[in-house]
Amino acid sequence: MSIEIANESGVDVDESLLAALARHVLDDMRVHPLAELSVLLVDEPAMTELHVRWMGEEGPTDVLAFPMDELRLPQPGGHGDHGSSSDPDAAEVLLGDVVICPQVAAAQAAEAGQDVQDEIDLLCTHGILHLLGYDHAEPKEHATMFGLQDRLLTSWRAQRESGGQSESGGQSESGGQGEQSEQPDAEREAGALERDSGREAPEGAG
Repeated sequence: MSIEIANESGVDVDESLLAALARHVLDDMRVHPLAELSVLLVDEPAMTELHVRWMGEEGPTDVLAFPMDELRLPQPGGHGDHGSSSDPDAAEVLLGDVVICPQVAAAQAAEAGQDVQDEIDLLCTHGILHLLGYDHAEPKEHATMFGLQDRLLTSWRAQRESGGQSESGGQSESGGQGEQSEQPDAEREAGALERDSGREAPEGAG
């Protein structure tokens, strides 16, 4: 599984830990082991630009998800055998991009009285679930997605506390503070999905 973490936010984030979380979520959801995921960390101006362009809303938001190969993914709620597909293209699944703004995450974490890393973990998990086809527009969808999100984060924290995440992110690639791309690759696809945590976000966060 290829998980690329690119940090262009100017904020120090534990990229290996974030990659390990992403791998934990994808493994739990039984996503094909050769799937590709990109997680991009951006600053507030970059997130504001994406938020306005794709959601039509002012100000930065906390996370956006840009799905790619939706038709090749398991249906929401399903846990298909990721090793049994006869489709040769199944080994080339591009899940898409999850874009996170650590500055907004920090503000939300302070408001909620929780650790910033926990907030970033939540945002990353939420974004990945959007890539897998989950949504929260309707009450039933909301209950399903947020229930799954809570379960994944609980199991992730238990794994971290037991020290089980140390080898999880071994195949990830980190973009570090290198050249900043103008847009996520997945912007070639028309559409983005935005997180709604269910709690009030800081003004302008979307």
